[in-house]
Amino acid sequence: MEDVHDDVGGEFRGREMAVSESDAHESDYAVQNSEVDDTTDVQASREEDFQGIPWDRLSIPREKYRQTRLEGYKNYENIPNSGEGSGKDCSITEKGSLYYEFQCNTRSVKPTIHHFQLRNLVWATSKHDVYLMSNFSVIHWSSLSCTTSEILNVSGHVAPSEKHPGSLLEGFTQTKVSSLAVKDKLLVAGGFKGELICKHLGQPGVSFCSRTTDDNAVKNAVEIYDNPSGAAHFTASSNDCGVRDFDMETFQLSKHFRFPWPANHTSLSPDGKLLVVVGDNPDGMLVDAQNGKTLTPLCGHLDFSFASAWHPDGVTFATGNQDKTCRVWDVRNLSRSVAVLKGNLGAIRSIRYTSDGQYMMMAEPVDFVHVYDVKSGYEKEQEIDFFGEISGISFSPDTESLFIGVRDLTYGCLLEYGRQKCVA
Repeated sequence: MEDVHDDVGGEFRGREMAVSESDAHESDYAVQNSEVDDTTDVQASREEDFQGIPWDRLSIPREKYRQTRLEGYKNYENIPNSGEGSGKDCSITEKGSLYYEFQCNTRSVKPTIHHFQLRNLVWATSKHDVYLMSNFSVIHWSSLSCTTSEILNVSGHVAPSEKHPGSLLEGFTQTKVSSLAVKDKLLVAGGFKGELICKHLGQPGVSFCSRTTDDNAVKNAVEIYDNPSGAAHFTASSNDCGVRDFDMETFQLSKHFRFPWPANHTSLSPDGKLLVVVGDNPDGMLVDAQNGKTLTPLCGHLDFSFASAWHPDGVTFATGNQDKTCRVWDVRNLSRSVAVLKGNLGAIRSIRYTSDGQYMMMAEPVDFVHVYDVKSGYEKEQEIDFFGEISGISFSPDTESLFIGVRDLTYGCLLEYGRQKCVA
């Protein structure tokens, strides 16, 4: 993962054109000094723009602006021309399916991003409860009460209220959150300087604070999971080439694996035996989750990877890369990918499966989220098309809802979609 200095906006503009493209053109579709209301499914059904963009009052129609974005967006690459080189392997998909239908666009929620390559900052714990980053705060959004509440504020001083071995009792000040995970009643946030902050939802204060001592220890991803015995753990993938596993009851480090390159994302198989590790190398790795030994490399991507996810069946998994592709793999034959799915504009920065395994969702840095029908062999997809940077994506655990965090100076929001009951 690229190092990012304090001037986050400058880094966005100098690296991946997500912010610069969005911000440079926001005047094209923003109405100055006007309040933008939420958009409901009823309004969208009347052919009103679901983001509330008043195209009829602007100098450029939506179709033309979309074409301008498609032609002018510059994807960030660590390996030159990786996006062009990956096209020859891509699967042909049939677009136009509707698996999740638009429900609401909530603008009282303002998602933000601190690092342009890290986009896993939205988590749904139910079809009504979503957690996301907004500047220096972790925000909870309830679609039932239509209210937001601040769960954690790291703009000032944060220190643990509990005592655990290895916990930094002095805490941290002004933590820039690079990664987030929320599951059940547990929250873990990772920071730019190796910080880890753990909190029990519903309880006051913070339970645990820790910091990796390495200077280049950005926490690129954190994932909460239940091990085979039912105990809650979390993994932290770091820029110091380490993947650490913590027990969330004692907050003690249980495993620490080291790899040849920065680890940008890891995913544990449903049975807890295999770990997918992707990072600053075109080839990912499938490793033994007990000892960290590499079982086989994952060859096919042409750039660095920042996303991975397991299908609930424990047989297939997916990886997302800056070469604009998501590759689907089968552990029974890893010599080639089962499917290679291409984005429209840029890197695949986040991947999620529904808990029933029916759908897989992948997010580009801006404008596009793709939902694939797994049972069709990933040959059919729903393409969700909007304008703005993507801070994160999440299915609700019951698969009924889909959420997208959109960062935009004027139209920043949380998009909510509901699962279709009958899909032709």
